[in-house]
Amino acid sequence: MRRSTPPAGPPAGPPRPGNLPHELNRFVGRRAELGALRRTLGAARLVTVTGAGGVGKSRFAAQVAARLPQRLRPDGVWRVELAPVRRPELVEYTVLEALALTDHTTRAPREVLVDHLAERRLVLVLDGFEHLVDACAPLVRELLRAAPGLRVLAVGRRPLALEGERLFPLSPLTPQDAVELFADRASALLPDFRLDDGYQVDVQEVCRRLDGLPLAVELAAGRLRALSPGQLVERLDDRFRLLTGGCRDALPRHHTLRTAIGWSHELCTAEERLLWARLSVFAGPFDLEAVEYVCAGEGLPGDAVLDVLHELLAQSVVVREEAAAGVRYRMLDTVRAYGAGWLEQSGDGRRMRRRHRDWYMGLATWCELDWFSPRQGEVADRIDAELPNLRAALEFCLTEPGETHLGQYLAGTLWFYWAGCGRLTEGRHWLDRSVDLHEPPDGEEPFAYGASRLKALWVLGYVAILQGDTVPALAALQECREEAERGGDATALAYAVHRTGCLALVTDDLPRAERLLRTALDSYREIGELNSNVLMGQVELAMAVAFQGDLTQAVALCEDVRQVCEDHGERWTMAYALYVLAYARWYQSDQAGARALLEECLAIDHEFHDLLGTVLAMELLALVTLAEGDAAEAAVLQGAAGGIWPSVGLPLFGSGHYNAPHQLCEARARAALGDARFEELARAGERLGHDEAVARALRRGEPERPAALVRFPRPSTPQTREPAASPTANGGETTG
Repeated sequence: MRRSTPPAGPPAGPPRPGNLPHELNRFVGRRAELGALRRTLGAARLVTVTGAGGVGKSRFAAQVAARLPQRLRPDGVWRVELAPVRRPELVEYTVLEALALTDHTTRAPREVLVDHLAERRLVLVLDGFEHLVDACAPLVRELLRAAPGLRVLAVGRRPLALEGERLFPLSPLTPQDAVELFADRASALLPDFRLDDGYQVDVQEVCRRLDGLPLAVELAAGRLRALSPGQLVERLDDRFRLLTGGCRDALPRHHTLRTAIGWSHELCTAEERLLWARLSVFAGPFDLEAVEYVCAGEGLPGDAVLDVLHELLAQSVVVREEAAAGVRYRMLDTVRAYGAGWLEQSGDGRRMRRRHRDWYMGLATWCELDWFSPRQGEVADRIDAELPNLRAALEFCLTEPGETHLGQYLAGTLWFYWAGCGRLTEGRHWLDRSVDLHEPPDGEEPFAYGASRLKALWVLGYVAILQGDTVPALAALQECREEAERGGDATALAYAVHRTGCLALVTDDLPRAERLLRTALDSYREIGELNSNVLMGQVELAMAVAFQGDLTQAVALCEDVRQVCEDHGERWTMAYALYVLAYARWYQSDQAGARALLEECLAIDHEFHDLLGTVLAMELLALVTLAEGDAAEAAVLQGAAGGIWPSVGLPLFGSGHYNAPHQLCEARARAALGDARFEELARAGERLGHDEAVARALRRGEPERPAALVRFPRPSTPQTREPAASPTANGGETTG
């Protein structure tokens, strides 16, 4: 029989409003999250705000709790600070103290809490419980079952893992909010501080480097007593030493960035700390397969990796995200930097970076093979997602003694991404660096080193051609050809001859281009090579013969390419074949047929972010549009193409043959519109964003154009060296 005891709690009278502290400075940003959490707490009785250390969970939760409708908290909002509590048995006493409850009977503290909360409607904010989960979870479960008017807003770095719990992961501040927070705290220290005093760029960089973590941003602003924003940027490589000195009334773990992140580290098991350190070798998002390969072994069994990673996710050390390439994980740079420090202290950093490099070397090799398949789009998405890690692997190879040949191999293997996915400039950077290094690997056969270097050389020549940079292209291809002949490398020799033929094509030496391209295609057949490169060589040959007046042969070559592409599910090279076929249709005055082919071509190029293919298709679409009777829209499309060319390289390669269609379109559009109107429309096109320009070229959402066709006389045949279009062969290959 239950003993009758006097009710515990404050004296009778109106309920206390709660114990939330009044804020001493302005809360900045998070308007959308504030509303979202308020709605979530209105619909659920247990909500847990999770997030990394320093992300601002406590302040955010307090803001939401203070703004809740009165009907949800007639008996107030009560905050329980559990961070200083170290012993599990003290949790219930800490809650009693926060609620200002006293009881001098022999009842257990949990019984007192149940009796007090049973008939009340209030919000209990449990802050900083992550180190006391085993004690907090059963207490919260019992209180929620006994008190139907109770709502619990838990704040910690991991969930309570209770039935009915709604998680609310809190992300770092947006770039705009982070800058606003920095400026607000800086002006409190320095009343004359203004972002427009030349500080905007530096402050943005500080906030970016600090992941938008509110604690880090506030600590950085505090350093303005001694440093300028520019000096802050320079010193952020040692962020944990720099960002110290929080407010006196802050929690001890918030006095420095190191202790804020270190608190999470203390809560981890030995295996979790080990995986945290090893994950720091990843430079961007990563997937489970990469983690299992790179991080398993020596203290972390492979079959334990998933469970340990799950715990790091639960503790907000690692974040899960969805991407086009599937489920991915990532660490904030600040969290990664903390793990990297532990990895270096362990002496295992070099081995882990090598394992990381090995994984991404294998990934690049697989993606190169799979590029010539129906999975091209997936390959492009995968490399996009893995680019930060591929960069890290390249950097390791090109700076670590004895690894140069692997850097050359990796830079060359990614040719399909540099050329086919709009990354010419970055590809050129890595290729130039790799071929400038001549260090042979220890214990490797000279031929193995030569094969990697030869691949990097012909890919460098290819990328330089696409950029219109012919002198370095010629030097790289000549070196590749000479070394391939000397070493008997038939594959590298075929590629060197092929790319030299491309160079002849864009520099208007058509007979030589045709001869070299035919030689290369014969060599490919002899060695059994068939891939996107080989097919692109056939498209380039089609361009060479088209420029010399043989459209019939050009069409036959590209129809063959189109068929092979359809058989293999290849789409990127097919876009260039469609371009040549569209040029032939235009030349034959079949504007509808030309437009249909070009729209398919442009859609593929845009999907792959192939800027060269995109701009060439847009140039020809302008000419087709002009022939359809819309000179004004042709001027806009020419302007849009002109706005894209600087991101590719030398417009139309500086080639007379490639430039002829452009000149033809411009001359006739000017004649129809007048110079002033043409310039106005071209400038309007140049101002279009890339996506907007493509959408306009594809007439998405645009009214139908005039149906009447304007018949212009066709240009003289290519024998006069005036090609009327630029049947580009390449989108990544030699022209693209």
